[in-house]
Amino acid sequence: MTPRETFGSRLGLLASVIGLAVGLGNVWRFPYMVGQFGGGAFLLLYLVIAALVAVPALMGEWSLGRHTRRGPLGAYERAGAPMGRALGWLLVAIVWVALGYYTNAIGWVVFHWVAQLLSPLGVGIDGAAILPPETGVSLPALGLQLLFTGGVLLLVASVLLRGVRSGIERASKILTPLLFATLLLVVARSITLPNAWEGVRWLFTFEVASLTPVVAAAALGQVVFSVGLGGTHMVVYGSYMGDDTDIRADAALTVLGDTGAGLLAGLAIFPAVFAYGLEPASGPGLLFATLPRVFEAMPAGWLFGALFFGGLSGAALLSGIAAYEVMVAGFTDSLGWSRKRAVWTVYVGCLVLAVPPMVNLEIFVPWDLIFGSGGQTFGALVAVITVGWVVSRAARLEQVAGDRASRMDKALIAWLRWVVPAAVLAAAAWWFASEVLGASPG
Repeated sequence: MTPRETFGSRLGLLASVIGLAVGLGNVWRFPYMVGQFGGGAFLLLYLVIAALVAVPALMGEWSLGRHTRRGPLGAYERAGAPMGRALGWLLVAIVWVALGYYTNAIGWVVFHWVAQLLSPLGVGIDGAAILPPETGVSLPALGLQLLFTGGVLLLVASVLLRGVRSGIERASKILTPLLFATLLLVVARSITLPNAWEGVRWLFTFEVASLTPVVAAAALGQVVFSVGLGGTHMVVYGSYMGDDTDIRADAALTVLGDTGAGLLAGLAIFPAVFAYGLEPASGPGLLFATLPRVFEAMPAGWLFGALFFGGLSGAALLSGIAAYEVMVAGFTDSLGWSRKRAVWTVYVGCLVLAVPPMVNLEIFVPWDLIFGSGGQTFGALVAVITVGWVVSRAARLEQVAGDRASRMDKALIAWLRWVVPAAVLAAAAWWFASEVLGASPG
């Protein structure tokens, strides 16, 4: 049997997992959550919860992947989880549907990047919105959207055909630093705009009164969604980690990098939004309605718009690559397919799944609710329960601490077994109350 390919360097590994964690959600949701839920108070609670929940949960998902040397399709079965194979197939199916509609969102970002690049040349591209004009959201017309979505999938496929080191790792070592560099440049411009500090204050003003259970619940929910937990992407990347990888340190660095990217995005976006008297928003409306207006009004805005959407395109591609690899690894591991056959099968499937939300954007939100945030919460819960209650104690200790487990390591394992699943369950309850039942956050 051919040995499983692993990441070639720690830098490549960290670039890959941080790039996966950042994605689009950290840009269009995290900064808005910080400002909406009390600024500095939310950020403080977020950092504490990230250290107590996200870091050990990440360690758990990586441990599961490295212990079994399989992606989710084979990991749960190898770990001995009840109905492990069925669980693996269910999680892979969820990711496949999610990637189908998420690829459209990546295509939208790339479309806006190209539009910013062409604007100083006086060359326009047809940005006829699919949404009603009153939304103000500019998305590519159907023909262009199919072109951009198909192109994004083709680019992702070309990376994955090269494997882990020459494909995923090499792309991540370019795109993740590029994201941080472009964000820093846009931040430098954004905070020098007139009235920009109103946006900074909106983000970071610390109010003790905001240290409430509701804000803590919102921070907990954002932690689970922001870091890339879900029992799939991080599991498959864990299966490519070498035995000498210190997953404790790398989990902490991943959470710090992910949080740093979210804060930089906030500093790039909201000072400029306030400078031009616009209302802060979140989600697609922030990226595809508010920000194009900001860059249009800003001197040399096309340049900063191109930098912003270019860096964001790279981050979105990296999260798409990770989702794509979940299916590819499943088919190569469990069905014995060649990587080439798996890559092109997933390509066709994703292209088919991208069409319904492309034609009728109204189904994007319910699909995201079910297969995105809902599926991610379910997968994260499955993963931490499997690691904490199915995988043997000896295997858990070996993955986390190697041959020499200290008392602190043993306490960490107990924390992973008892506290982290309860926290993920609480995040699931918050998601259900706020997203499904529509409970007010206030």
